Amino acid sequence: MGDLFQLFAVSAVVMGVSQTLSRERIFAPLRARLGGKDSWLGYLVSCPYCVSHYVAFVLVPLTGTNVIRVSVGGWPGYVLSWVLSTLLITVISAFFRVVFWFVDETQGLVKRRQRTEEEETATMRLHREQAEQTLNHHDPETREPSPPVSH
Repeated sequence: MGDLFQLFAVSAVVMGVSQTLSRERIFAPLRARLGGKDSWLGYLVSCPYCVSHYVAFVLVPLTGTNVIRVSVGGWPGYVLSWVLSTLLITVISAFFRVVFWFVDETQGLVKRRQRTEEEETATMRLHREQAEQTLNHHDPETREPSPPVSH
């Protein structure tokens, strides 16, 4: 159970860090300096999936999240376990990114819908006020009598 929690926790961290590095404004100068999406190196730091490989490659040994055990012993077995665990965490973080995108997009849709409703309410209020002013201006009962004109 602990291994499963650590697997998902490290995958979530990988998703968050890779999303931040590849998409957020704070790292835009770094991405621009590396050529943005127009250069090979710039693309590698502008792609969240690509960045998640590098982040997972570093975090797997730091956190000890070698969840895939291999039968090969010695350092080749450790390296193989490291690489396979890194790939698994990268794939899980990609699924987390998709879920994050849907949640973020849904919140954006809700905010846009609220903004649209507020704009429609403001427009209706403005039209009603204009109609009331027009009615008050043309309705002789509500219009103030004009002063008598002296000849």
